[in-house]
Amino acid sequence: MATSHTTPTRLSNLQSELLKLYAHNVSDDQLRDIRKMPADYFAAKIDAEIDHLWDANGWNEQTIESWKSEHMRRKSLQTAPSLRMLTI
Repeated sequence: MATSHTTPTRLSNLQSELLKLYAHNVSDDQLRDIRKMPADYFAAKIDAEIDHLWDANGWNEQTIESWKSEHMRRKSLQTAPSLRMLTI
């Protein structure tokens, strides 16, 4: 089965900025720090979204405890609207 994959012809603004950064040689320590930056950025975005969902849905420790015994296998996210809101 063939799959179609489109390749963008232009770089995104993020790719352009990263290429500018990568034009410089850095030490191994600096490289390790730079690699960690995107992970930290996206982790912070996820934390903020989870905090928002927590507040918006009135979740608390009791909610988490109830999830432990909940059957979570679902055919679609239609039955779990709060999870559809999780976007980055």
